[in-house]
Amino acid sequence: MNVADKTVVISGASRGIGADTARVFAAAGANVALLARSAEALKDLAAEIGEKALVLACDVSDYAAVEAAFDAARKRFGSLDVLICNAGLIDPIARLQDASPAAWRQLIDVNITGVFNMMHAGLPHLKAAGGGSVLTIGSGASQRPLEGWSAYCTSKAGAAMLTEALHLEEGDNGIRVMGLSPGTVATQMQRDIKASGLNPVSKLAWEDHIPADWPARTLLWMCSADADAFVGTEISLRDETIRKRVGLI
Repeated sequence: MNVADKTVVISGASRGIGADTARVFAAAGANVALLARSAEALKDLAAEIGEKALVLACDVSDYAAVEAAFDAARKRFGSLDVLICNAGLIDPIARLQDASPAAWRQLIDVNITGVFNMMHAGLPHLKAAGGGSVLTIGSGASQRPLEGWSAYCTSKAGAAMLTEALHLEEGDNGIRVMGLSPGTVATQMQRDIKASGLNPVSKLAWEDHIPADWPARTLLWMCSADADAFVGTEISLRDETIRKRVGLI
């Protein structure tokens, strides 16, 4: 897909991977619908990008809010072509016996239900456009437990299964579905992890983390024909072969 003049919806767009993804896609000529719980948090990014950006306050755990946001984006730009399910929480970082049940539930609502909401609300728009891409943000945490991350590991495993389920059901209908496991990225989430002091990830040095524009550039590449061989799978940025294909090394 050449993304010029296509419309890309990015959840969790106010910072980190989401913000850099908006910049990368806009630079490639795409319209970007920026979703975050606070419209104020998106103001500076939208001003930086200009007329190709649309700010939409949206809690992805609220299905009605997602539907309304997608309708607004399609009304503004004419179509929806790519969904990037990036919104995610890491808190609570706590051992199971110490975790807040309310915080645990909120994380699941955002990290799993939020992905479902975007997929479910987005499919009619993608099909109306003749097909499109749905890209999810995965994690190595989906495959192994880490101390203090019961909620996060569980949610990423669930989101990975949603990605596979959507590919199974809609892959023959012009919907390209892929996940991206970026590894550890130099964002605020990693600062929160480091502050927790729990599990080996919190012990990593800052320079061990990749910059946020690496996953952003990879997401753009995932919309190209060069990535077609990986449709239905989760790509890992720890894989040097993928880094080379994206042009990161």
